[in-house]
Order: sequence, then structure tokens, then C-alpha cells
Amino acid sequence: MLLACGLVAWAQPSNNMETLNLTQEWDKTFALSEKVGHRKVTFTTQYGFTLAADLYEPKNATGKMAAIAVSGPFGAVKEQCSGLYAMRMAEQGMVAMAFDPSFTGESSGTPRRTASPDINTEDFMAAVDYLSKLPNVDPERIGVIGICGWGGIALNAAAADPRIKATVASTMYDMTRVSGNGYFDGDDNEQARHSAREALSAQRLSNPAAMAGGVIAPVPADAPQFVKDYHAYYKTPRGYHPRSGNSTDGWRVIGTQAYANARFLRYTNEIRSAVLVMHGEKAHSRYFGEDAFNYMVNGNAAAGIKPNPCPGNKELLIIPGATHCDLYDGGDGNYIPWTKLAQFFNTYLK
Repeated sequence: MLLACGLVAWAQPSNNMETLNLTQEWDKTFALSEKVGHRKVTFTTQYGFTLAADLYEPKNATGKMAAIAVSGPFGAVKEQCSGLYAMRMAEQGMVAMAFDPSFTGESSGTPRRTASPDINTEDFMAAVDYLSKLPNVDPERIGVIGICGWGGIALNAAAADPRIKATVASTMYDMTRVSGNGYFDGDDNEQARHSAREALSAQRLSNPAAMAGGVIAPVPADAPQFVKDYHAYYKTPRGYHPRSGNSTDGWRVIGTQAYANARFLRYTNEIRSAVLVMHGEKAHSRYFGEDAFNYMVNGNAAAGIKPNPCPGNKELLIIPGATHCDLYDGGDGNYIPWTKLAQFFNTYLK
């Protein structure tokens, strides 16, 4: 056990646990709430990676509580908005943990800043493993929150793991769809995908370690508004963090290659547990959330995919006036409905 700056780092015992060099000072993009306690923890995945996390617990709580695992956005770290979500849920009386995915932040895995649909889904399920074994957690009352690209991963995890009793996908991307089809499905054709595959295959031989760069800076005047919104979060004191790929040098160029040939949401129409899909009215990514929700509830009759057997606990929430990044930290309009999130989890994790 290490003590520094009032924080505690400890690890769940494991035969294959890597020793991580965890930062002990408070280095989040938000202030620590006086209502919660905080400690840094680590846990292992079934792929053998050791993940770093921040565990938030309500002060003076007793008995076994509901628990939430939080991650995202894709390319962000737990010191950014996933930590904020976790802390706010702990204020509402839940144990909540924000973690760095494999290959990112303070978690293990090389090469750095790469991704895998199956490994990232396992990251969420391993977080559920860890929370289930905590002495102050009821293992029958565990949920997840996925933000941005991790919203799609959260839905994939919920489809795979019935231990997840409630899922929130906030301002979600489907990373498999955007990787294979481009933004707004603009490259959803064989020729575009073939060209992309050729470029990635060549990159593997020329320089597989090359980084693609994070959010662009400076932002051109004619850039789409959502690019400007990303810059306003990741490249300014509002959300900048030195371990965040989105704030710095981004992903490996070939780091998301496996996502382009995968599709996450195939079995989300079979999720029996509760799901809340939350998106901003003005978000460029809104179509991801709406399409994912409609498929999850209604299936696809033309493809022979049946409607959800439990549609009554599924909800789509469109937040008036909010953009994509407003649901990272609330933006300038307090757009994140914290009370609604607490009510959702209190209803389905009781």
C-alpha cells in the first residue's frame, strides 16, 4: 500500500498482476467532491492486461451498494470525463470506478494506444469482475456507463454479459460503424473500404508504430463545428490531459484496424437488462445513438432480426440544445442530467 498526497493505491491480488507506476497526485480535469472518497486501484483482464482505475465511494456509507464501471471517450483517460461521471454517481450513493482501457493511460499493454473490439469489451467485463468481489458491493447490482466510443462498447458488453444489470450509453459512437463506413456512412461502399485497407496494409510494412495525431490544433476556420467542439474540450484547460491520446498524439495509424471489419451491435436486440441511450439534440453523433436504440428495441424485420424481448426497460433520451461534447462535462449549460442518471440506476439496480 502506498500513501502519497492523501491518496491510496492498492491492487487486487492476482498471480499475473503487473506492477503499474500510478500517479499519486490528484491530476483530474475536475475537482474532487467532498462527498466521496477516492483511491487508485488495479485489476486484470482475461487477456492478461492490468488496468488502472480510480475508485470513488460515498463517504460514511455502510452495507453492500450498487456499483458502476465507467469508461470513455475513445482515446480519453479516466482523469477526464469518465472520472467525472464516476464521481457523480458515487455522490448518489454508489461505488463507481473509472478505468483506463487496455493500451491507454496508466493501464498496461503494448504497443500503446491501440484497440481491439474483443479486448475492449473484455475491459468492461473485467471491471465487472473486480467490482463484484469488493466487500461493499452487491454483485447483483452492477451497471456500466460508456461515453462516446465507449458507449458502443458498453452496449456490446451488456449484450455479452448478463451480470450487467443497467447500461448507459452517453453521446455514443459505434466505433465499428464509423471505422468501416466513415462519418455519416459517407464511405459505406466496397471501393472506399478497399482503399482504406490498402493504405493500412502498406502502413503495417512502412511504419506500424506511426501515430495518427490527436485532435487537430490549430483548428481551421472552415472545420466542422464538431471538430471545433473537440478542440475546445481536449486542447484547452477544460479537458486537456497529458496522458490522453485525444489531447496529444492520438492513436496508432493502424491502431483501430480491427474495428473496421467488426460490427458491435448485432445482438443488442437481445439485451434483457435496462439500457438508457443519452444523446444531445445538436450532436453530430446523434445518429449513432438513435440507430442503436431503434435496432436494440425493434430489431430488423427485413433481416429476420426479432424485436427485443424486454423493450419496457429501454429508453432514448435526447437532451435539448446539447452537442456531442456537452455530455462530456456538461458544457456551459449543465447538460448532463445527473439526477436522471441516478434515478435510472436506482430503479434498475435496486
